[in-house]
Amino acid sequence: MKSATLPPLRVAPELREAAESVLREGESLSGLMEKSLREEVNRRRLRSEFIARGLAVREEARRTGDYLDAAEVHAELGEMLAAAEAKAACKKRA
Repeated sequence: MKSATLPPLRVAPELREAAESVLREGESLSGLMEKSLREEVNRRRLRSEFIARGLAVREEARRTGDYLDAAEVHAELGEMLAAAEAKAACKKRA
């Protein structure tokens, strides 16, 4: 597949300097811009999919009348967080 070009990007000199100041060894400004664009596209896709799943669940709950109690959800999330923190603490000690 042939590569395509994007329109030139005009930015304030301060932003260009800031971008250049964080380049890693061997990394080009173009490479940083491409990576950033790929990551943003991926974030937006994931966000759209997340919202679509949430809306589908909402509609299913409305259809069935089957809702979860917020306190139960918070408690379960708290347990999951505690388990993850305990696991991370064990890895640090090892």
